Amino acid sequence: MKVNIRKISERTGFSPATVSNALNHKRGVNKDTAAEILKTAKEMGYVTEAGITKIKLVIYRDRGLIVGDNPFFSLVVDGFEKACREAGYEMALLNLDRQAEDYEKQVENLLLDQSTAIVLYGSELTDEEAAIFKKARTPFLILDYWNHDMSFNGVFINNADAARMAGEYLIKRGHTEIGYLKGSYRIKAFGSRSVGLQIAMKKHNLSLKPEYIVTLPVTMDDAYQQMLKYLDRNLKLPTAFFADNDNLALGAMQALKERGFSIPGDISIIGFDDLPFCEIAVPRLTSLRVPKQDMGRLAVREIVDMIQGKNTTKTKIQICTEFMERDSVRDLNDTKDAREIEKEE
Repeated sequence: MKVNIRKISERTGFSPATVSNALNHKRGVNKDTAAEILKTAKEMGYVTEAGITKIKLVIYRDRGLIVGDNPFFSLVVDGFEKACREAGYEMALLNLDRQAEDYEKQVENLLLDQSTAIVLYGSELTDEEAAIFKKARTPFLILDYWNHDMSFNGVFINNADAARMAGEYLIKRGHTEIGYLKGSYRIKAFGSRSVGLQIAMKKHNLSLKPEYIVTLPVTMDDAYQQMLKYLDRNLKLPTAFFADNDNLALGAMQALKERGFSIPGDISIIGFDDLPFCEIAVPRLTSLRVPKQDMGRLAVREIVDMIQGKNTTKTKIQICTEFMERDSVRDLNDTKDAREIEKEE
């Protein structure tokens, strides 16, 4: 016997109008009520007109060096999960490993599934690999990645503007010899951050000198080890470093302190992401805060609008960062010298 709204109403005790609104994910239905109705409908074998009751968060990994078990990623997922629940959709989590033997088959199965909307967490995605996902037959959005040909709906960080802000901050505090802690594993976000820093410097007739670019692994411990080796070469250092992310900044900062440098007395550092470690580091690390949970929530809001047919235009939404000023940057306009600052610390 065909399952319809009336039968679901009889089973749950809610009115047909409430059942209809819940099944079509309309506003005004209590989230617990909506969850109960959707659960009952699924158990009874009912399929909504749109056929989509689940949102799948697909974690794309190439080498797994950026997306992994870290506070940034877990907070994005937490916001995503809460938003799915509030909107009355079931959330599924799928890991998609580019290095897996059956990767192509996994992608094929994913793109053929029309019963689930897809949000692809694409921090490690390349343009070449992104092209494959144009074949998706279901509402599809990419998180933390963008493509200049406007192929996808997306939510991502304003990387270039944020890094430009960091560069301006350093320059206003008298730094003209500015270095760059460059992640050895290159993703699009890092490239944009490099561009943003150089835009700020060029505006003030400064340039990023090759000798001030230090390439480090993207994990904190490996960055620390590599920075020690770099410092042992006794090369001339800039007065400040901007880092691709906090892992690089914190790893380098520890190495600098072990080699006798005062931070910020001798070297100033700015990170990116604002991981929880920034607040407890010594000194506390100045960083650019990404609203991680809001990223996840916003991705869900956009994909839900796509599911419900409210968003038919390709859109790309940039998440703005917040500059978290702490203790790791010295103002060179101050008349105190490095030794005085170090004593105060």
